[in-house]
Amino acid sequence: MPEPNNILITCDNLVKIYKIAGLEVVALQGLDLTVERGALLGIVGPSGSGKTTLLNILGGLDRPSAGRVTVNGQDLIKLSAAALDRYRCNQVGFVWQQVARNLIPYLSVQENVELPMTVAGIRWGEKRGRAQELLAAVGLSGRRQHRLAELSGGEQQRAAIAVALANRPALLLADEPTGEVDSTTAQTILETFRRLNETLGLTIIIVTHDPRIVGQVDRVVAIRDGKISTETIRQVSQLERAMVGERLVEEGAAEAVTYHEYVVLDSAGRLQVPREYLEQFNIGDRTILEVTDEGILLRPVADRRVAATPLLPGLEEEPPAPRRRGLRGLWPRVRRRRSYDDRPG
Repeated sequence: MPEPNNILITCDNLVKIYKIAGLEVVALQGLDLTVERGALLGIVGPSGSGKTTLLNILGGLDRPSAGRVTVNGQDLIKLSAAALDRYRCNQVGFVWQQVARNLIPYLSVQENVELPMTVAGIRWGEKRGRAQELLAAVGLSGRRQHRLAELSGGEQQRAAIAVALANRPALLLADEPTGEVDSTTAQTILETFRRLNETLGLTIIIVTHDPRIVGQVDRVVAIRDGKISTETIRQVSQLERAMVGERLVEEGAAEAVTYHEYVVLDSAGRLQVPREYLEQFNIGDRTILEVTDEGILLRPVADRRVAATPLLPGLEEEPPAPRRRGLRGLWPRVRRRRSYDDRPG
């Protein structure tokens, strides 16, 4: 079934099971998610909840065990290995927490941005102009001839964003992009994502533990135990709008920003009640469901304790991403071999 034109990503009953030390670990269990084109989405959740697993699947770095995932009209499960390589190179941009996965240290900033275009066979003049445009967009025009060691942590991540956009992807995926910088720099990086989203109409998904993400994106989904648990929507009400076309009457008119949090029901009608609510009202592993005039009411059952066993026992971190194939997976190996060959004696 074709997706509506405004929907870029559809995840339907997505399941991912890893085998670790002879045990099966469920990283995603029936996750449902839709993302519109041009969305700026944040994904949050504790370690082991399935955030990075979802990002790896959307980026074509891993395949789900079951379910359906469609990105930009392509069913990723049905793509061949070669088609998946083309998808990663042309449709998706990646920004990782570790700088070593984003940039090659012995190249200048501009050369790093040009490299994906060189691999794609873009002509010299076109790639040079594209690189300069992207560096201007992330505020690094004056640093384009510098190398990695000459940049601050925030500048390195902004350079990584420019590299990720080199081949004009439809989707930008960022995994903990502010995890290794201070709070001021983190704010600058998040503002860069928002500016690119607004100016380029780019769809961006950011996985993070940073609580500031709520104020920088339009929508935040929380993943717990491999499923979407809650969703927070950012709504901006500009107090001085024209009635027609929603144009501002005066530039800089005041804005009232509100956030609405919702508990998400999956396709089978199941929901995850936040643990603090269960503990507050002493609701254990059974509950009484009542229909009232205002909605549905959950009542505790006497002598039923709160279930405390997590879905992913002992999995404190996400499973490692599978080794990438093709040219994108080649560069880290080239860097490691170069470092080995350059050792003294």
